[in-house]
Amino acid sequence: MPADPLHSAGTPQRSTTSQPTSGSGASAIEVRRSSRRRRTVSAYREGDRTVVLIPARMSEAEEQRWVSVMLDKLAAQESKRVLGDTELSERAQRLSAQYFDGRARPASVRWVTNQNTRWGSCTPSEGSIRLSHRLQGMPEYVVDYVLLHELAHLLVPGHGPRFWRLLEAYPRTERAKGYLEGVVAADRLPHLPGVREE
Repeated sequence: MPADPLHSAGTPQRSTTSQPTSGSGASAIEVRRSSRRRRTVSAYREGDRTVVLIPARMSEAEEQRWVSVMLDKLAAQESKRVLGDTELSERAQRLSAQYFDGRARPASVRWVTNQNTRWGSCTPSEGSIRLSHRLQGMPEYVVDYVLLHELAHLLVPGHGPRFWRLLEAYPRTERAKGYLEGVVAADRLPHLPGVREE
């Protein structure tokens, strides 16, 4: 019986999983197994995919754990890069095209420093979207959610069922909302002074 070419020595083995449950906004994850790789795990973005490189001997459970770890690492690296207003506007256009068929067309998208009680705001009559500077440094999927939330207001002004149906298209809506709720809750916790040992 001939050897299985996908499992022969030195040949990378590949499997693609569906929409990731954590990390950044990549649309798919491709796991590449290699018998040459012994201990190291690495990951990088390739277009709209995230490629995770792992040793061939890893179990499915280890694969899932490492995929999650690497997605979080990539998201942390990407969140350190602060987008300027131009990049933010381009990102809004891409999100509108991907989730709203390009129907939400903002006239301007920019960061502002005068929004400390809300994450973003939209003035539909002007087509302007403003995001709080406090979002800078948060994971990309959180910024994307806030952008999509404000883009949705260009199509539906209030927060009724039609508005939330629009946001259902974004797979990380609940996770992003949870992240932001956690930030708000942490801000409300009492900040105790440091305890000194005697």
